[in-house]
Amino acid sequence: MPQRPFHPRSLAAQAMGKIDPLTKGVVPPIHVSTTYIRDEDNGYSGGFVYGRPDNETTREAESVLAMLEQAKAGALLFGSGMAAATAVFQALSPGDHVVASKVMYWALRSWLLTEATRWGLVIDFVETDDLAALQAAMKPGKTKLVWAETPSNPLWTITDIAAAAEIAHKAGAKLAVDSTCASPVHTRPLQLGADIVMHAATKVLNGHSDVVAGALCAREDDEFWNRIKTVRKGQGGILGPFEAYLLMRGMRTLHVRQERQSASAMTLAQKLSAHPLVARVLYPGLPQHPGHDIAARQMEGGFGYMLSVQVVGGEAAAVKAAAHVELYKRATSLGGVESLIEHRASIEGAGSPCPPDLLRLSTGIEDLDDLYADLDQALKAGHA
Repeated sequence: MPQRPFHPRSLAAQAMGKIDPLTKGVVPPIHVSTTYIRDEDNGYSGGFVYGRPDNETTREAESVLAMLEQAKAGALLFGSGMAAATAVFQALSPGDHVVASKVMYWALRSWLLTEATRWGLVIDFVETDDLAALQAAMKPGKTKLVWAETPSNPLWTITDIAAAAEIAHKAGAKLAVDSTCASPVHTRPLQLGADIVMHAATKVLNGHSDVVAGALCAREDDEFWNRIKTVRKGQGGILGPFEAYLLMRGMRTLHVRQERQSASAMTLAQKLSAHPLVARVLYPGLPQHPGHDIAARQMEGGFGYMLSVQVVGGEAAAVKAAAHVELYKRATSLGGVESLIEHRASIEGAGSPCPPDLLRLSTGIEDLDDLYADLDQALKAGHA
């Protein structure tokens, strides 16, 4: 690791400056061994015992992410975003009270309503962007975790991280932030007071739609963080070495991708706001967005690559428009170099807070004029 205080952009681009000691290659090798030789004194001076809790390639990717998030306690990589998120809740105890964002990643919300409650956790969902509602939901001494997703998928509401951290801590709870759709390029929740930051690293951290991964970063190396480590070790949720290698490759270009994607998303949001077939654009970079002022305070260098549009003509027009894109890919997920479009309510099903006329857009790195032209013709086809 370089000794000078280089910018995170430089450190990420060079994967912390790691050089292969054997070949002097600028790209470290993939370490695939699952077991390691003991020393004569029966110890493990190399620091590795078995591949289930630890791997050098995974460690290298974790070091890049911990640097980006300024995570003093480090980072842990998991086999998926869900594996990372659920490890946080599994580090709690039966009977613990959790307050979570009402608008959040739908698969995690479903897990909280089923498996987490079966485990004995007590879950209350609130609009965490409403600080009064968040405060009212707290049960001092019983609430152990506040889980906030910001910007929240797919309505892109903004939670004030610093204020939420203060509310959580006063009640004796931890604050965990799902920052998948901001990335450390735009927001570093730990520096705003959060205790844990989570990423579905499948998305923009990797950025190439070819890795399923999750990540957690921590502000303090405390008892709770060590329980999360124990969960990963015991359940074997660590990310594999090849996937960790691909993720590290993706993070080397994170800054240039995020800057392009966020700039394009901002322009698309502005242009689509004036489109006659768009009823509403949801994007925190727009001044009319309810969370814009907070986003402007806690996000830097852009407002992210995700936006949603509500289509004139309702659900039928939205679904038809999604079926007529030519450049956008009609697929789930987000954060890749290719732009994606999805009728989100169809995915989430009954009980979803997602309006039926909403299309979720993940902005890639394609030509901006091509992206807008594709949406324009698709919207018009939706009304043909």
